[in-house]
Amino acid sequence: MILVISIITLLVSWLVSRRLKSKFEEYSKIPLQSGLTGKQIAEKMLAYYNIRGVNVVSVEGRLSDHYNPADKTVNLSHDVYYGNSAASAAVAAHECGHAVQHAKAYSWLQFRSVMVPFQNVSAQILNFLMIALMFGGIALGGGQALPIVLLVIIACNLVITLFALITLPVEFDASNRALAWIDQQGIVTASEHGMAKDALKWAALTYVVVAIGSLAQLLYYVAAFLGLGRSDD
Repeated sequence: MILVISIITLLVSWLVSRRLKSKFEEYSKIPLQSGLTGKQIAEKMLAYYNIRGVNVVSVEGRLSDHYNPADKTVNLSHDVYYGNSAASAAVAAHECGHAVQHAKAYSWLQFRSVMVPFQNVSAQILNFLMIALMFGGIALGGGQALPIVLLVIIACNLVITLFALITLPVEFDASNRALAWIDQQGIVTASEHGMAKDALKWAALTYVVVAIGSLAQLLYYVAAFLGLGRSDD
C-alpha cells in the first residue's frame, strides 16, 4: 500500500511539475510591456519595502529560484534573472515575498525555520529505517521491535507532514504579496497579471501535492500501527 501511495504521489508531482514548466515556457515567450527583468523587479521590490543587505544573485538550474535567509540572498535562475516576462516577474517577486516575510518576522516562516532541523533529522531516520526494513529488519531486532519501529516512523512522518503543511501558508502568502505588489506598482498589465497568477498557482500546487502525499503516508502508518495492536488482542 505504501508503495502505491508513493507511486501516485510521484506521478501527480511529475504531472504538476511538467505543467508548471510548460506554463513557464509559454509565459516566458511574452515580454513585459515594462521591459523590466527579474533582477530589476526583485531589486525594486526590496527597495520598496526598505529591505537592505539582501542581494539578488543568479544561480544555475531551471526553476531553482529560492530565498536563502541564512545569507540573505534572493537566488534567481538564469531565465528569471535575465528574463522580462510575466513568468520571471512572478517568480522574482515571489522570492522577494519571502524576504519581506523574513524582514517582517512572519510567524509561519519563523515556525517553518524552527522546524527545518527536526525535518532533516526525521528524514535521515526514515531513510535508515526504510533501508533496514528492506533487509528484513535484522538491524532493528526482528519482528518484536516492529511496534516501536512503527511508532518511530509515525513520529518522523508526523514531523515531515507538519513541515509540509506549514510550508503551504508560507508559499501562498509570498505569492499573494508578489501579485499584489507587481499589480500596485504597475509592473504588469492586467493580462500579464493573469499570466503571473497562473504561473504561481501551478508552483503552489507542487507544495500541495507534497503535503497531501506526506499526510497519506502518515495516515497509512498510523493505520498499520492500530491494525497491529488489534491483531495482538
